[in-house]
Amino acid sequence: MKKRLYIPVVFRSVSKLDNEESLCLYSDEELIVQTQQTNSTLPFSILYDRYATKIYNKCYSFSKNQSEAEDLTQDVFLKLFTKLHTFKGQSKFSTWLYSFTYNFCVNYVTRDKARKKSRVTDSIDNHEYRLSVMEDIKDEDLFELQATVLNKVLNKIAPEEKAILLLKYQDDVTIKELQILLNISESAVKMRLKRARIKVMEVYKDTFEA
Repeated sequence: MKKRLYIPVVFRSVSKLDNEESLCLYSDEELIVQTQQTNSTLPFSILYDRYATKIYNKCYSFSKNQSEAEDLTQDVFLKLFTKLHTFKGQSKFSTWLYSFTYNFCVNYVTRDKARKKSRVTDSIDNHEYRLSVMEDIKDEDLFELQATVLNKVLNKIAPEEKAILLLKYQDDVTIKELQILLNISESAVKMRLKRARIKVMEVYKDTFEA
């Protein structure tokens, strides 16, 4: 990462705050508590150091531009600092953070879509019936796609579909955790995953087998 996080906020001094060396031994959840209780950026900076590279890579997977990915990474952490109180501990912090990042990137792509005109996605309504009756795609079918090919395909589907697939298959988020993160039912999670898997295979066939 070329840029270092800077939070333009003035905090009160904290005399009892653990030093940085001992803070590095804290769990993510303990650092969150320290951040909230002390109003200090030091515990948060440890979280930043732990996850900045991973968050940058996830931002880059959506923006495909180094400078934009760096800016997105900074924006994610700045927003995260103000939203730490919304983390309820119902899943691992890393899982929650990845979902937080994907949502941020999805919103970025959606806002940026009109300017870039990179693609046009069909509305879900037009495909709801067809997708519901189509046979689901097995996980093994996705895994058989080469990584470079899969990345190209993921860049052509809707950002929301890309995000849920990355959470499930890249970040190993369980169905139960997805229910909590997305605040939807188990059946709705499975339907979104099914829709996304089918879309991947449709785009793959249209792109590489046409």
